[in-house]
Amino acid sequence: MEKKDNLLGVLQTLFKWRKPIFYTCLAAGVGTAIISLLLPTYYKATTIFLAASPDQAKPELMFGEGELEAEFYGNENDIDRIFTIAESSELADYLIDTFDLYTHYDIDPNGAKAPYKVREAFFDLYEVTKTKRDAIELTIEDTDKVLAAKIANAARDRIDAIVQKLMKEAHSKTINAYKSSIIQKQQQLLVISDSLNHLRSAYGVYNADAQIESIMAQLYGTQAMLVRDKGKLEVLEKAPGIRRDTITFMRAKVTGMEAEVKSLEEKVKNINDGMPKISIWEKQYWDANTALGNNRVRLKQFEAAFESDIPSIILVEKAHEPLIKSRPKRSLIVIAAVVIAFFFSIAGVLLIDAYQGTNWRQVFHDR
Repeated sequence: MEKKDNLLGVLQTLFKWRKPIFYTCLAAGVGTAIISLLLPTYYKATTIFLAASPDQAKPELMFGEGELEAEFYGNENDIDRIFTIAESSELADYLIDTFDLYTHYDIDPNGAKAPYKVREAFFDLYEVTKTKRDAIELTIEDTDKVLAAKIANAARDRIDAIVQKLMKEAHSKTINAYKSSIIQKQQQLLVISDSLNHLRSAYGVYNADAQIESIMAQLYGTQAMLVRDKGKLEVLEKAPGIRRDTITFMRAKVTGMEAEVKSLEEKVKNINDGMPKISIWEKQYWDANTALGNNRVRLKQFEAAFESDIPSIILVEKAHEPLIKSRPKRSLIVIAAVVIAFFFSIAGVLLIDAYQGTNWRQVFHDR
């Protein structure tokens, strides 16, 4: 077996080529070190927060009308909603405009693809992740450590503002719906009130119970007097020596009481005829009035919820100015480059040594 076919031969080959290998590794290390020194230094700022439950902004829970207690922390759907907003173009455009990232990333804002390029540059340095404990980490990398912390905190605050805006938009639609319903019910009450007043005027019914009680008392009293006066009239008509004027007066009195009894009976009949119709309209009036009152209460509750400042996130840790860089790891880059150069040098040396005696022209000629 030849020396180059065993381990000893390999070691001898490597020893023979030790200087080229060393200089190759040295060149790789020095070159990588120089290049790594030219790379920009990035700092990473991170803010951590939790999703808050939107139930806290529900009026029925705010005012203790619901049977369930409001959850303080959000669920998976709330976390997904925050992630959607955190990765949206609306948030990116806000941060780009607020911190003039076109200038900071050295991108011409007048370029045809400028919006695409600046968003791409921003999202390359921006990351939102969920921890195993369901917290949300928002991270910004930048060459300016102060700016990195400012952007991270501003992004978190903007996410909170956007979520609150969405909730307020939903409340605003509900408020407008209640206002429209209140206007309709007010108009309905006017129609019902006019119809009810017309029926009461037509049937003479304003307070049925009191009227019935009063009229019946008058009717019974008048009927009793009528019976008494009729009896007197009969006695006077049969009695001798009674003056004609007295009998005429009694007859007129009886006739008047008969007319009064008839009038009272007609009033009772009108009340009895009108009461079913009036009762129906009164029920509609009170139902509409009750519904109107409930809608006004709900409107006040939603307006209070709309005006309240209920956060959509719970801050755990705000972003601070980073003390150490996040990248590049120059020492690791140099070590990795030297190791790679070393292994490739070994591979190259062994290949050269193994085939240095080969007549390549003859090999290609034979083919």
